[in-house]
Amino acid sequence: MESKRQQRVAKLVQKDLGEIIQQEMRHLTRGAMVTVTKVHLTPDLQLAKVYLSIFAARDKAGLMENIQRHAGELRGKLGNRIRYQMKSVPELHFYEDDSLDYIENIESLLK
Repeated sequence: MESKRQQRVAKLVQKDLGEIIQQEMRHLTRGAMVTVTKVHLTPDLQLAKVYLSIFAARDKAGLMENIQRHAGELRGKLGNRIRYQMKSVPELHFYEDDSLDYIENIESLLK
């Protein structure tokens, strides 16, 4: 169970990181629509697991690898936005959120 502080910081990271990816770092997405669906933080707020939903991408694995390669740059931009709210910026690890694919698979099986 996450604490209230973890939830607030996760929501802040999710909002700001989503804006950074969609506006400032468009070259990373290669025309695909990338959305930050959820963020899980460790209790010490030093590590953030960021789940991304990817639409209209030909190579999702390549896109995820490209985003992970630029995690330091994304962390720097995030740090510029949240530097007054947090003492340190969490390390970012990106994962693909496949919950929508799972839901579509269940719906197709039910039909």
